[in-house]
Amino acid sequence: MLGAVGAFVGMSAVAGLLVTAAVTPAIAVTGMAANNSIGVFEGLPEYLEIGQLAQPSTVYASNGYPLATFYSQNRLPVGFDKMSQAAKDAAIAGEDPRFYSHGGVDIQGTVRGVLSTVSGGGVQGGSSITQQYVKNVLLQKCEAMPQKSKDDKAAYQQCVVDSTGVSPDRKVKEMKYAIGLEKKYSKDEILQGYLNIAGFGGSVYGIEAAAKYYYNTTAAALTPAQAASLVAIVNEPTSLKLDDPGSKTNGAANGYAKNKERRDYILDKMYQYKKLTKAQYETAIKTPIQPKITPSTRGCQTAGGAAYFCDYVQKIFLQDPAFGKDRDTRAANLNRGGFKIYTSLDVDLQRVAEETMASYVPQVYDFDIGGSLVGVQPGTGRVLYMAQNKEYSQDPEVAKTSPKYTSINYSTDSDYGGSNGFQVGSTYKTFTLAEWLKEGHSLYETVNANVRTYSSTAFKGYCYNNGEGGAYGPVDARWPTNDGPGEEGTRSAIEATAASINTAFVSMASQLDLCKIRDTAKAFGVHTANGKELDANPASVLGTNTISPLTMATAFAGIANGGVTCTPIAIDKIVGPDGKEIKPPASKCSQSVDPGVAAGMAYAMKRVTLSGGTAAGMNTTGNDMLAKTGTTDDNKQLWLVAATTKVAGAYWVGNVVGDQDLRRTYPTHGKTPAQARTAVMEQMMSAAVGKYGGDDFPSPDSTLLRGIQVTVPDVSGKSPSEANSILTGLGFDVQDGPQVDSAQPAGTVATTDPAAGSSVGKGSVITLNISNGSQVVVPDVVGKKVSEAEATLTGSGFRVKVSGGGGGDAIVQSMNPPANTPVKAGSQITLTVKKAPATSTPEPGGQ
Repeated sequence: MLGAVGAFVGMSAVAGLLVTAAVTPAIAVTGMAANNSIGVFEGLPEYLEIGQLAQPSTVYASNGYPLATFYSQNRLPVGFDKMSQAAKDAAIAGEDPRFYSHGGVDIQGTVRGVLSTVSGGGVQGGSSITQQYVKNVLLQKCEAMPQKSKDDKAAYQQCVVDSTGVSPDRKVKEMKYAIGLEKKYSKDEILQGYLNIAGFGGSVYGIEAAAKYYYNTTAAALTPAQAASLVAIVNEPTSLKLDDPGSKTNGAANGYAKNKERRDYILDKMYQYKKLTKAQYETAIKTPIQPKITPSTRGCQTAGGAAYFCDYVQKIFLQDPAFGKDRDTRAANLNRGGFKIYTSLDVDLQRVAEETMASYVPQVYDFDIGGSLVGVQPGTGRVLYMAQNKEYSQDPEVAKTSPKYTSINYSTDSDYGGSNGFQVGSTYKTFTLAEWLKEGHSLYETVNANVRTYSSTAFKGYCYNNGEGGAYGPVDARWPTNDGPGEEGTRSAIEATAASINTAFVSMASQLDLCKIRDTAKAFGVHTANGKELDANPASVLGTNTISPLTMATAFAGIANGGVTCTPIAIDKIVGPDGKEIKPPASKCSQSVDPGVAAGMAYAMKRVTLSGGTAAGMNTTGNDMLAKTGTTDDNKQLWLVAATTKVAGAYWVGNVVGDQDLRRTYPTHGKTPAQARTAVMEQMMSAAVGKYGGDDFPSPDSTLLRGIQVTVPDVSGKSPSEANSILTGLGFDVQDGPQVDSAQPAGTVATTDPAAGSSVGKGSVITLNISNGSQVVVPDVVGKKVSEAEATLTGSGFRVKVSGGGGGDAIVQSMNPPANTPVKAGSQITLTVKKAPATSTPEPGGQ
């Protein structure tokens, strides 16, 4: 042996360094005097910071049900008492038989490894378990590098070489760290750390994950044969792992030959060191290698129908600075940090959402149809359910195979994995209603809902003309039209809301500031899904902005919550690997509108679910529920958003790509999506009320219902322009009515509707009925002699009929039509007369 050592020392300086590295630890441990080599050794850092092992993070529903696991290394760290004695014995027998007797470096093993390497007997490491632990810890630090550093392949590879390469410098460092660990930790702690950190092939790390993956068992339950088979993998993870068919010997029944060879070597050592009885050894050595591969799935695709909610949670984690300084750091923390992420997902409502969606919106149809159901909790912003009609896949190649797969979350904004949003149609009218009430108008106040042409100055906005304010500009002639016939005329705001009358809402908007309508929407948290500014043009009143369903559900939750809107959150609690809670992102609540305005909005929007409303029949719960439907041009997108005081939900169904008319296709239940949306939300909201209940909405103040009452003045006989000036000055909206028969001069105002003297809400529509001048007023001849009356009436062109006798001296008692009634010229006037009383003549007197 001494001759071999001498030959080795003479081979090269490198070999000399290795010998120095091999003997120095022994000197250091025994306290012998230092020389120059020892000085170099002692100049290295003594302790290695082990740090947190990479381990999976798990996302849970609110009831603790696991939805998905994220990891870069499939590792499930366990305590020393959770590892079978067979696993511990196999590791020591196969990797470091003198583990419990050396001081961190096995001199005998090291020298043997050096001699074998330089004499051509093959490369042998000779590393102790402690040294292997050090190597794995250093390698983990490479794996934990930020992604940007990993992308620099040279830097990453250098880190790996520094951790695992065969060089004197690395070996010396490894030995020094091993000695330091032996001083700081017990042997059992080091063995536990080693078995938890070691790689077992592929992405499997640690004895617990290996036991589960390869044998569908636990580290505590491993048999000697299983334990030796797993420890064998550590020696050569790529070639000895048990999930590669190529490792089999032509598929022979004797199993994985290379692994078995190493396994049997370990079993021999275990028997040699009396860790197995003869019977145990013989049983183990005869046991064929029969793995039960149990893949540990990861990522949101394991969450089933809740995959899109899981994806939303993942995106929140990756975007919140609370979980790391940048996205790469946050991704590393998610995949390595061992977090337990408890979410707001209600599994009961999620199940209803998934079943309802599957029933009414097919994954694949004649066109690319999409659908989303999402719900939030008013007052907290907690997202309770999120389902859509597609299967989740982040693999673009899978998505190409069929339109039933997509990674796009239809419920959320594009920043959170969603689309660019969808036009929301008439659901956006909600915010015009809010601004209407904010500006002092009332629900029963009427507007002109006729299809008409708006002038270029009809719509105002403070944000127009570079912020200087002014008119929006001309709109298309005779715009807008309505969804159905019979919706024109004079309509109240509450009627317009229940029936979703386009012309009424545009008329309301013409009396408001379009930029303030936009601001009111933003106060409810409304924003476009792609991050662009909300439009504030006349068309936006009818819902041309592209918004996500989650945003609309959040806004409606704000209405139901007394005007207080809370931003959506999906994470209730996060627990770190050390058991300490980490503060999750919090909801931010703000007063969007005055509580009284919110009460008025709810009062009107309840009518949407009642008879005559566009979602009639949706509310079968008996609890107060507000709602609003939405349909875009050509019926490409359909919406129904609803809320109680406890749950708000949004339903969207529409064209993902294309322009299919959703009132002319029948995908399920023999109904069009337009017909079916009420049934969809009836099921969803009934389930929500069944679990969470719901309170009555507050009653609005009378001024929000009827407004400030104003008496309609008498403008008959005045020109239309003069009458218009008087009425608009009092706050009324004026519209021209038809020409009517009247005694007023032709072209002047004959009457108004409501009539003069009526008390109506400020801002109500007053219709001017214009005289055609075709009538005359019947003169008053009551009390006159019939002869005088006849003369007066016939002189005015009337025909006279006398009822009763008495001659020309008879007195007119009544007339029909009555006096001062406007009638057509030449009409017959019937006089009812009574004979005049006789006049007595006095007799002549005498003298």
